[in-house]
Amino acid sequence: MKTVDLNADMGESFGPWVMGQDAALLEVVTSANVACGLHAGDPDVMAATMSGAVARGVGIGAHPGFADLQGFGRRRMHLSEATLRHLVQYQLGAAQAMARASGGRVRHLKLHGALSNMASEDEGLARACYGAAQEVAPEVIVMVLAATAQQRAAEALNCPWAGEIFADRAYNPDATLVDRSRPGAVIHDPEEAATRVARMVRAGAILPDEGAPIPAPVDTVCLHGDGATALAIARAVRARLEAEGITLAAFSGRRGRFA
Repeated sequence: MKTVDLNADMGESFGPWVMGQDAALLEVVTSANVACGLHAGDPDVMAATMSGAVARGVGIGAHPGFADLQGFGRRRMHLSEATLRHLVQYQLGAAQAMARASGGRVRHLKLHGALSNMASEDEGLARACYGAAQEVAPEVIVMVLAATAQQRAAEALNCPWAGEIFADRAYNPDATLVDRSRPGAVIHDPEEAATRVARMVRAGAILPDEGAPIPAPVDTVCLHGDGATALAIARAVRARLEAEGITLAAFSGRRGRFA
């Protein structure tokens, strides 16, 4: 029997401005990636999201991104390695404090937006981010975009890690995500998303629109928290996996190389 985690990005509201459907998603997912206040979120939102996760037994993750509220962390920035490391550590530390105050703990870390995309292409950048996290919390599980430079960096550092695939994003032949600006990059149909996730979980592989299947560690599935169809996709994916006898549970961290 296969086991897989379902994760979603949460805590992205800011003051009175509401983003996503966090309360409803917490009834679906097994892990929550909580924004740390730089690309989205604020202390009140972090506290509320983490308290909700604790109440439902959902694993809490830090979700650091670039300091880019206006661009929602989706604009690429080029920082020195020292600044990049401090950026990750600062946000991880904030997440740890808010989780502890909420009666929980941070068990994983997932990079957000442009920072994640850049780290999926650049192993050195990914090592800087994950190495910085290890200095603060060596036990934290790094959630990586499966079969990309992120995974290679985590393997090289020998830190605990989990491989992630996306329910609502199209893939390039090299396992990176198709740029959001391109047609078809984001999948909006819940049944289409559910069908492709079930296929990838069963195959243990990423299935790009073009090219051969890419063997990958499928430990967790990203459902996303924003978008008009996000909740419908999350519910459809969970229902399909359960119908196929796949157990849903928070991931355990791998170590070493994926074989």
